[in-house]
Amino acid sequence: MSALGVGIVGGGYMGKAHSVAMASVGAVFNTKLRPKLEMIAASSVESAERYREQFGFSRAAPNWQALVADSKVGAVVIASPQDTHREIAEAALALGKPVLCEKPLADTLEDARAMVAAAKAAGVVNMMGFNYIRTPASQFVRQLLDDGAIGDVTWFRGEHTEDFLADQAVPHNWRCEGIANGNMGDLAPHPINAALALMGPIAEVMAEIETVHRTRPGGAVTNDDHAQIMCRFASGVKGHIYSSRVATGRKMGYAYEIHGTKGAIRFDQEDQNAVWLYKAEGPEATRGFTKILTGPAHPDYEPFCLGPGHGTGYQDQIIIEAKDFLTAIETGEARWPTFRDGLAVAEVIDAAWHSAQNGAWAPVTQD
Repeated sequence: MSALGVGIVGGGYMGKAHSVAMASVGAVFNTKLRPKLEMIAASSVESAERYREQFGFSRAAPNWQALVADSKVGAVVIASPQDTHREIAEAALALGKPVLCEKPLADTLEDARAMVAAAKAAGVVNMMGFNYIRTPASQFVRQLLDDGAIGDVTWFRGEHTEDFLADQAVPHNWRCEGIANGNMGDLAPHPINAALALMGPIAEVMAEIETVHRTRPGGAVTNDDHAQIMCRFASGVKGHIYSSRVATGRKMGYAYEIHGTKGAIRFDQEDQNAVWLYKAEGPEATRGFTKILTGPAHPDYEPFCLGPGHGTGYQDQIIIEAKDFLTAIETGEARWPTFRDGLAVAEVIDAAWHSAQNGAWAPVTQD
């Protein structure tokens, strides 16, 4: 086993999740590389010191520049606002340090493309923080599709729906300003990433993007609340993606449904330890969706628990992500999803904006 000093930029919601994951991953997966919580940086020295004490880091950094440059930091996790991602990643990659970056890759398509170019030029391990697609259930669905369990796929529907801004009486806050903080920057990347992972590249889109509540107590809302995207995959299959932060009643509505010539699959993150599988075989009277509970027979489940149906949770997804990042560093081989996969999501979002503005189908342009 070898120690790896990890530096995390950002100590908020995702900064804490990554800190816990890096502290746990070695014990859960018995990784050859063992992360050491070396240094954390935040928006101020005081915040960094508070996170250092809370999460167990050795040191608090005065700023992200000092963290990236520190000789004891061997890998960098970026969990700061989107508009900071490019500068931090480029600095770390230039020093040959592997980078795990939270989604979305950047706040603009230009910056996302620049980050992919920097990673390619540096030849350094890079990975994106799309964690929902890493559940044992969704990994199992990818296997089912690869094995042709439901025949030729004919249709895909994906969504990410939550209701944290469904009530117009919720006061104006930071989520109500800036494109990157709106639905298209915050929630939409997740179902788009799922669509790309399960179905392959998207060729063109037709989108509607809308702000439902244009004002809130304290100010005007300047970004979007929800969006619907019709899409045509490069394979020719039709699909639909919906994302919303005003979907009343939905708490973690990361869900998808896939139809094929020989069956169908359903998944809902609010029941994240189950996959619903329908197979068009046997007598019609006995056909129906079968609920499959995840267990040790499914990817990345057994290290957490030997009991089928006992389940994994949100934090476990981040631990699986940390394991993949460490494996990529150890082997020197890229692990999905890389920065390029993050750029693919940004390209779909860019096309969706063009479609919504022009009221027409828009091609997804790949760099």
